[in-house]
Amino acid sequence: MGQKVNPKGFRIGKIYNWSSVWFSDKNYKELLKQDILIRKFVSKELKEAAVEKVIIERPTGETVVNIFTAKPGVAIGRSGAGVEELKKKLRQKFLTGKQTLNINIKEVERPALSSAIVMQGVIADLERRVPFRRAVKQALSKVLRAGAQGVKVIVSGRLNGSEIARRETLTHGKIPLQTIRADIDYCRGAAHTIYGAIGVKVWIYRGDIFDKQGK
Repeated sequence: MGQKVNPKGFRIGKIYNWSSVWFSDKNYKELLKQDILIRKFVSKELKEAAVEKVIIERPTGETVVNIFTAKPGVAIGRSGAGVEELKKKLRQKFLTGKQTLNINIKEVERPALSSAIVMQGVIADLERRVPFRRAVKQALSKVLRAGAQGVKVIVSGRLNGSEIARRETLTHGKIPLQTIRADIDYCRGAAHTIYGAIGVKVWIYRGDIFDKQGK
């Protein structure tokens, strides 16, 4: 249990579901790779929209891309132009044949409790040369004000342009990583600065999730 396991992967099938909701017994490998590339492409194209996650469904003859974002207006664009442009790019880059593509933009209800959105905020501050300690403390205060029971942020690299790379950890509250019913949102990424890449990891503990029997 002391091994470092991804908190989301550790809880899939218990309190979390898969990000790809489909099954194929023939071209499973190709479709799974396509899902990964679609998520990377959408996150890059909608960088300003604060994308939390992308859930892909594949009913018969159709591909449905559900995009959860903190800024749906930015993703949709004026009169839906943003969605149509994204759909056109996805169709040209990934889809073949007569397969139907649908894109659904959904709003994240509490963006301050999303590790992906908090991480993107920290990365944006670091890339604007904001001192790392100020950027992380501001992120922690937002998360705690939103009602989180615990939060941990780790940044590593040449912090504030120092000559020697190091790791800094700021925590508040508790992060029960070995409790499966604990709703822990986790995400990691990197800020690309003139001094090199600075890694950012975020854990947010949002309480416990119980089933109908209270277990």
